[in-house]
Amino acid sequence: MDFDNLVREIQEFKGVTRKGSIDNVISLLKESYNVSGNVVIDIGDDASAIDIGNNQVMLIAADGIWGDIMNVNPYWAGYCSVLVNVNDIAAMGGKPLAMVNIMSISNDDIYEDLLKGIKDGCLKFGVPMVGGHLHPDGDVDSLGVAIVGIAQKDKIITSFGAEVGDKIIVAIDLDGKPHEMFSLNWDTTYDKDAQLVRDQITAIQYLAENDYVKSGKDISNPGILGTLEMLLETSRKGAVVNLEDIPRNESVEWVDWLRSYPGSGFVFTASQEYCEYIKEYLSRFSIEAEVVGEVTDSNCLYLNYEDQQAEVFNQEKNPVFIFR
Repeated sequence: MDFDNLVREIQEFKGVTRKGSIDNVISLLKESYNVSGNVVIDIGDDASAIDIGNNQVMLIAADGIWGDIMNVNPYWAGYCSVLVNVNDIAAMGGKPLAMVNIMSISNDDIYEDLLKGIKDGCLKFGVPMVGGHLHPDGDVDSLGVAIVGIAQKDKIITSFGAEVGDKIIVAIDLDGKPHEMFSLNWDTTYDKDAQLVRDQITAIQYLAENDYVKSGKDISNPGILGTLEMLLETSRKGAVVNLEDIPRNESVEWVDWLRSYPGSGFVFTASQEYCEYIKEYLSRFSIEAEVVGEVTDSNCLYLNYEDQQAEVFNQEKNPVFIFR
């Protein structure tokens, strides 16, 4: 394997580089983020958390679906719009409750397939789509979905909780396959029993409510290392990761695996004392978890492979998104 090329592919991956614009959005909107005084975590996490009393928070997240997916496979776009939002709530240790959507349709031929995908996603994950807004004569085809969930206020998993010395855990369902039209979409949910898919979500909720993890994110478009870097940036920490410790389905080459978006995949940080239990517990739900490295105070993410080490991300030079 060409290690230098692997690192360069991660750094230049579109799923990573397109996150750079987030910094400007946050800068412009930060003043409005907590005008109510009820937001309990800072901006920059998988979902926002609103204090609703009785030690509970309402989790709110939203995702827009890439136009590339909409144009090629509208059914899968609809299905994934549910999956990605459910995972955002799961990553916070919450229970997803309901979704709404905004659709803009310029091509009537995709309309029914898009809605079928949304319906099947809702049936798979057990989360209802309760409303939204339709532009039937839009200039483009687009889909955005927002979700609400609920969690215990003092038990939510955030991206801000990583501490120096924490172990880094990558947890992925390896029982899947690349989608036939989107090679970087590691599909682990579509062919699985709905109950197992839902149990994977509640398993993360269990880890949160029992204080087994300190921080976490679901692995999304930036891939495994890009997602970990986003967590490190919000926590103002660095890390050293051992490539060969990352759980991988060996049918996929490393460069594609590290850039893939898994149907069920998370990065966590945890104390050493809980790592073995986390690994054993998640294995009950078809999720393989492994300790892959450690959190440091360097503000850089280093990757080790055999006798080589490379700086993949540096929060001063090439962050995924960094805001101050």
